[in-house]
Amino acid sequence: MRLDIPEHKILVHEVRLPILWGDMDVLGHVNNTVYFRYMEQARVTWIEAISGQVQSDTEGPVIANTFCNFYRPLVYPGDVVVKLYVGSPGRTSIDTYASIERADEPGAPYAAGGATLVWVSMADGRPLPLPGPIRALEGHLPALKGNDAPPALPPR
Repeated sequence: MRLDIPEHKILVHEVRLPILWGDMDVLGHVNNTVYFRYMEQARVTWIEAISGQVQSDTEGPVIANTFCNFYRPLVYPGDVVVKLYVGSPGRTSIDTYASIERADEPGAPYAAGGATLVWVSMADGRPLPLPGPIRALEGHLPALKGNDAPPALPPR
C-alpha cells in the first residue's frame, strides 16, 4: 500500500543531513529505518526553530502514525535534503509530510512520507491544544511558501 502526500500543504522547513557510512545496511544502501530518522530530524529542527524547544517538562509532540514511500535507494557518500511540509493544523494535531532527495540531485525524490503529530501532556499523555506557533499556520494553506512545488511522486 502506498499513501499519497496531499497537494494542499505548505513548505515550512528544510534541513540538509549527511548520509553516514553506518546508515547503510548489508545490501549497501541506506536502511529504511534511517529514512524515518531523517524525517524525524526535519520535524525536530522545525519545532525547535519556531518555538525554541521541542518539548518542555509539561508538554510535547508524539507521533500518532507515520509512513514512508521508498522510490530509489540512497547510498553513501552524500547529503540528503529533507523538505518538511504541513497540512492545516487541528486543535491537538497536525499532519506533517516530507520529501527526501540527494543534495546533488535537487528535485529528484528518493522517498516521501509523513507523520501525524499530537501535542500531549507529559504528565498523563492526554492531548493538549497545539502551541501557538503551530496553530498560527491555520489559514495559510493551501499556499506554498516561495516558489516551491509539492514533491513529485513517481507514477505507480
